[in-house]
Amino acid sequence: MSVVLLDGEMVHYEVLGRGRPIIFLHGWVGSWRYWISSMQVASTSFRSYAIDLWGFGETSRNPTKYTLENQVTLLDDFLKKMGIGKIALVGHGLGAMVAFSFSNRWPQLVDRVMAINCPLEFSDVNARLYTTAMTDLEEWLSSKTPEADIALVDVPKTDPQVVQASMSGLQANNLFSYFRQSNIPCLLVNGLNDPAIIHPPMEMIASLPINVHQIILESSGHFPMIDETVKFNRLLTDFLALESGISPRELQLKEEWKRRVR
Repeated sequence: MSVVLLDGEMVHYEVLGRGRPIIFLHGWVGSWRYWISSMQVASTSFRSYAIDLWGFGETSRNPTKYTLENQVTLLDDFLKKMGIGKIALVGHGLGAMVAFSFSNRWPQLVDRVMAINCPLEFSDVNARLYTTAMTDLEEWLSSKTPEADIALVDVPKTDPQVVQASMSGLQANNLFSYFRQSNIPCLLVNGLNDPAIIHPPMEMIASLPINVHQIILESSGHFPMIDETVKFNRLLTDFLALESGISPRELQLKEEWKRRVR
């Protein structure tokens, strides 16, 4: 287990591989652990980091740090402490919100963003996500396979207060407005069967800049990286393989993803 002290508190992370840096950020249910397969795939060409955010996994629990802004500060402090420069960000749910907020503040530090099941507006979130006990959330959102049980083993370690705090941040920040102004290549990935997050409708996606693209994985729920591991990792690899600055809409040209485009 690797840890770093930030602002006097312990932050847990894991790292694999060599090359350009990529940061994996988990969502509301779980920890760094469900990124293991994706990290292994990415580590053949990238130095892959996965961080436990404040209140999750092995990272310190301190309710004063649970706001969305403080989670973004965690990422900024981590990059500075580790001497990491320009990054690719892969975030899921809360982690995607952190990635977008970080990109909004420091766009010069972000090469590209993959956002999985990220609500662009507060109304996209099923209220059950922030009103239900953590163990019940796991039961609701997990595919209940042996692989999911292993990947989500850290769920009981989560401080429930962190979910509520992040929702306040979502209400205060309009991610949709950010998208309209950003030049950073961004791929939105949604599980068609996610009960927690409503994926953005076609009209919204159509109004976004050319550098933003959406792909829906039709056999996935809230955890595409667990529900369709092979397909998700292939998509991740294809996205990371695009040259810097190229829109993820170029993924349409690959037969593999044509029928998944919405």
